[in-house]
Amino acid sequence: MKTRPAAEGGKRWCPGIDTKLVAFLLTVPSLIVFLGGRNGEQPVVEIEAAMPGRARGPDEVVSFLQRKTAHNDRLLGGLLADGFDQKTCHSRYQSAVYRRNAGRQPSQHLVSKLRSHEALQRRCGPGTAAYTNALEQLKSGKSVASPECRYLVSISYRGLGNRILAAASAFFYALLTDRVLLVDPSHMMDELFCEPFPNTTWLLPPGFPLLNYQSFYLDTPERFGRMREDGVLGAGETNGSAPAELPAFAYIHLDYNQTDHDKLFFCDDDQRVLRDIQWLVMRTDSYIVPGLFLVKAFQEELGMLFPEPDTVFHHLGRYLFHPTNPVWGLIARYYRAHLASARRVVGIQVRVFPWEAESPEILEQIKTCTQSERLLPAVLDEEEDDDEPAAAGAQQPTAVLVTSLKGWYSDKMKEMYWERATADGKVVVVDQPSHEETQRYNVRSHEHKAWAEVYLLSVANMLVTTGQSTFGYVAQGLGGLKPWVLHHVANGTVGWPCSRDVSMEPCFHVPPLYDCKRREDAGLIVPHVRHCGDLPAGLKLVDRREW
Repeated sequence: MKTRPAAEGGKRWCPGIDTKLVAFLLTVPSLIVFLGGRNGEQPVVEIEAAMPGRARGPDEVVSFLQRKTAHNDRLLGGLLADGFDQKTCHSRYQSAVYRRNAGRQPSQHLVSKLRSHEALQRRCGPGTAAYTNALEQLKSGKSVASPECRYLVSISYRGLGNRILAAASAFFYALLTDRVLLVDPSHMMDELFCEPFPNTTWLLPPGFPLLNYQSFYLDTPERFGRMREDGVLGAGETNGSAPAELPAFAYIHLDYNQTDHDKLFFCDDDQRVLRDIQWLVMRTDSYIVPGLFLVKAFQEELGMLFPEPDTVFHHLGRYLFHPTNPVWGLIARYYRAHLASARRVVGIQVRVFPWEAESPEILEQIKTCTQSERLLPAVLDEEEDDDEPAAAGAQQPTAVLVTSLKGWYSDKMKEMYWERATADGKVVVVDQPSHEETQRYNVRSHEHKAWAEVYLLSVANMLVTTGQSTFGYVAQGLGGLKPWVLHHVANGTVGWPCSRDVSMEPCFHVPPLYDCKRREDAGLIVPHVRHCGDLPAGLKLVDRREW
């Protein structure tokens, strides 16, 4: 290959730059040029010059392709570790480009704790000498005093929303107690989410000695609540069990049918006992985090990790759950085709069961909620529709993203905004990525679409969810959105159609009802743990400044 001679001053001419292109760019001040952006990546070069005499208004929506993120934004304020291979997981560093709402910033203490925990996962995780030694200790059936590393195995089961909340809860507990988190890879956990920890894995490898751990349930002899009830384990510093008497592992049962003895998990004395057991296996399909905020031994550390208590899942969810490349492809393609050019995006999550018929009452509830809360414009009556000529130029629409097993609700809303003009003249476009009609577990295409739709809901400007839905909980937490919650229809009638949630945190559906020492309402013990609006018996984290 021939090279050009060096120019004066010793500077070499770069053969990759065309002088005609440079001259053209210099003479066209309003041109915007984007280079890069392959496979959903954000543009690597952006050249923009202001158009003379044209000021950007505060309400002007910048094109999706013009968005750019600083290095710190790409890492979500330090939440994410740098240095991952971007090709293996496009979503990890690209997600900030797609989000319309600026996320909340993590505390520096949380950032530091995450880096320390990543080091723990590398030092004690699968493939290390420490992990091999811990497996041998587990096989022996005996406990060990002051183990080098301690472990928490999280069982994966039920629907996608449940599995995400369970994994987030397990990680929260592992972070608090310095345990290595190992997630059961079944139910496609290994196909839906990228590895969250650098240079190690969070997936439990094959060959785990507790062969039937996925079947652990109420009748498991090593269930912690059962051992407490039978007196096999004591609690507290004075009457607790000595390390030599502790089992090699304990099974933590926090499913919907947990007993009062199982709920002792949320008590200080019992946490002191669990601290000395090397292996814990946890079953939950719920978001147990609010219950752990009631444990006094954890409260000082939690105050430093999460000075804004209503951001726990927002931070941990964005840290842990990055869609794998096949799922990210679904998300990126749909966003570009249907949402990127929208003035704003309103997400509506309609949780209905396959056996339920289409409900005109729920449809009316959605219409009333979105219009009375000014999320979407009202429509004119037929006689009021004067068919005014469209304004010159394209109008950026409001995009409505509907997710549901059934397509009937989005079809009806689409008909409404097509057949009637809006009262404010704005354009509304309604779309639904899929309608599977029935929920199918462990079917790859179904699980991929479900995860893509949860994520798409989380990038909306505003969100409407169905009460008590884990699908909606995950979307609102990832997006940092306080949703409008649709109240359940009772006997075909709807009272007030929806209300704004008090926080973006998920609800813990089956929490301890009372304080461990006295019969005090668990929703009144600390100012930032309150009962849920969509399930009064549940608990959720709120911003303490708003109470």
